[in-house]
Amino acid sequence: MIKIGHKEIGRHVKPFIIAEMSGNHNQSLERALHLVELAAEAGVDALKLQTYTPDTITLDVHTDEFFIQDDANLWKGNSLYNLYKEAYTPWEWHQAIFDKAKELGLLAFSSPFDETAVDFLETLNVPAYKIASFENVDIPLIRKVARTGKPIIISTGMATTAELDEAVRVAREEGNNQIVLLKCTSTYPATPVNSNLVTIPHLRELFDTEIGLSDHTIGVGVSVAAVTLGASIIEKHFTTSRADGGVDSAFSMEPHELKMLVEETERAWQSLGKVSYGPIDVEKDSTKFRRSLYIGEDIKAGDILTIQNLRNVRPGLGLPTKYYDLVLGKAIKKDVTKGTPLSWDLLL
Repeated sequence: MIKIGHKEIGRHVKPFIIAEMSGNHNQSLERALHLVELAAEAGVDALKLQTYTPDTITLDVHTDEFFIQDDANLWKGNSLYNLYKEAYTPWEWHQAIFDKAKELGLLAFSSPFDETAVDFLETLNVPAYKIASFENVDIPLIRKVARTGKPIIISTGMATTAELDEAVRVAREEGNNQIVLLKCTSTYPATPVNSNLVTIPHLRELFDTEIGLSDHTIGVGVSVAAVTLGASIIEKHFTTSRADGGVDSAFSMEPHELKMLVEETERAWQSLGKVSYGPIDVEKDSTKFRRSLYIGEDIKAGDILTIQNLRNVRPGLGLPTKYYDLVLGKAIKKDVTKGTPLSWDLLL
């Protein structure tokens, strides 16, 4: 069993929902703290940050491969350094944000992007760590996180099975079996078509870990579908309003959508239940409204049942309709009125 703080993770409990703040604080601590409040109001389980600085994640170079020129990239026209300078959460804010989350009943943790970030987050006693998709091949980082002994959540975006196997194996070699893999498509936003959610049960079978979804699509449909396939964690970026702008706002949920995510994923989880056939307890009263065989007009003793006086109708207190052909042409042994359920003792 995996626990993050006091929360159990698994298919036996409702999905664990992580609200990812990322860079949506727009470099305002006041806004960041307001985002924590909105996440708590939406009913999520945890708040997540990203812990890096421009200098710990890239180089102060603004040309060639350090400059984003891909037309399809949300951040085209930025150098990596300037993008991360705009998006990073100042380390001196972490304590205030985590304290606010704790005050509001949320668990709070982060994605470290290098080993110094892990050392820093350990001073804040985070309950878990998240390895971002782009870092799932950073074996020294995974090893460092695994050594903390805390749950390690790894996004699978872009990773081959061999790469995932190495990441999981490294964590386990450090004695850490508290591993969750998040199915992830590393495009921003992602599309439902590229989500390939049927990978979720396959991941569970391959690696024998808990599985979740890091969802970059718009809306809640993909996350709901993931829960029905066995996802026990859902992670989504969120913001106050997409109209406010910011590095991740285009694929982030607004507060009312985050609340819907919490509600609908729980409904999806509740709906899974168990393999069940036949009427369950709450259906038993409804069986009386099935169709059955009824006398459709007043008839006298000795009359023959015909297609005119024998009806297949609701409710279900007469003989089952499967006997319709068998009883047609049979005689009735006493007078009966319209609306009488047919029973064997009415027949000669």
